[in-house]
Amino acid sequence: METYLVGGAVRDALLGRAVKERDWVVVGATATEMEAAGFRRVGKDFPVFLHPETGEEYALARTERKTGAGYHGFDVYAGADVPLEDDLQRRDLTVNAIAQTTTGELIDPWGGQADIAARRLRHVSAAFREDPLRVLRTARFAASLATYGFTIAADTRELMAAMVSDGELRALVPERVWKEIAKALCTERPDLFVAALRDCGALAQVLPEVDQLFGVPQPAQWHPEIDTGEHVLLTLRAAAKLTASLPVRFAALVHDLGKGATPPAEWPAHRGHEQRGLALIRTLCQRLAVPNDCRDMALQVAQFHTHVHRAAELRPATLLKVLEAVDAFRRPERFEEFLLGCEADARGRAGLDDRPYPQAALFRSACAAAKAVTTEPLVEAGLQGPAFGDALRKARVSAIRRAVAG
Repeated sequence: METYLVGGAVRDALLGRAVKERDWVVVGATATEMEAAGFRRVGKDFPVFLHPETGEEYALARTERKTGAGYHGFDVYAGADVPLEDDLQRRDLTVNAIAQTTTGELIDPWGGQADIAARRLRHVSAAFREDPLRVLRTARFAASLATYGFTIAADTRELMAAMVSDGELRALVPERVWKEIAKALCTERPDLFVAALRDCGALAQVLPEVDQLFGVPQPAQWHPEIDTGEHVLLTLRAAAKLTASLPVRFAALVHDLGKGATPPAEWPAHRGHEQRGLALIRTLCQRLAVPNDCRDMALQVAQFHTHVHRAAELRPATLLKVLEAVDAFRRPERFEEFLLGCEADARGRAGLDDRPYPQAALFRSACAAAKAVTTEPLVEAGLQGPAFGDALRKARVSAIRRAVAG
């Protein structure tokens, strides 16, 4: 039995990057021997085990043969006679196909070190096309490794485009698509993930609502970048600078979907795009099984981001309605994330990424003033039911008026 450190841990160590988790491959062993040694099996489709002390994953070296569509359409062989080189060959990218012995020796039969030096994401072999999820994974690596100068190799990009053209992405399971999107949104450059998908044609199949935004113009007065798709990329990048929150970054991705449904005769104006986008967001979230917290944040930012942009112009009653709609009084942390989503939209414009956003402070002041209103006088007055609610709302409006006037 021989064990090797593999995958991202080896790659990241070579880059001087922090290693977040370690994966191991075991050569020359059987599942029975692993369990006898105290390892606990967790893989249903593949022979994966957890170390009895560290909890790290150990997988038996394996080969795969494509037998059907999708992620599960493989015949897996994990016998004790599978050599390390064959296991590495089935991996997606050369930078992820380097193994390290327990003594630190690197085993690199597919040129991963050379591609790391060249800052190149290149597929290991033609077997890359057997798993359509690798199109999304490669785009995600382009986003996560962009700060190190990595780009997708031309031949790999061509292979990704061919897979899209052949319809292979249709076999993807929605839950796994969302998992890759979520991981990509949490990288330093989530905008490059979207750009890489669009470059190979995958965006139109995975996120057609977002792809529809490219080529749709906006008023240059407010959007110097003009193209709505480019605005979304800039907004994503702004969101990544503002916060690590996945719900906020997802909201940045989909906040302007309604502009893709604006009749061309009305371009470059997009009146009512906020409401038009809500149904599109719900459809997208249902299709990909997006978690509720991401969906709800996206709906709030999409519906009310223009309200926040115009905070100084809004009447106190309207400010209160927005605060109530986003549940600002009961969920202050989510309210702060909502404001960050709106700020990302304001900063996601060519040449305007560093401009101040005082609108958020105004909404915070309005929220604080409204929350400070006490209910004791209303209770002492004997108000109940709708009368109590109306009186409280009027008191909050007055408090907001005083706060924003000052």
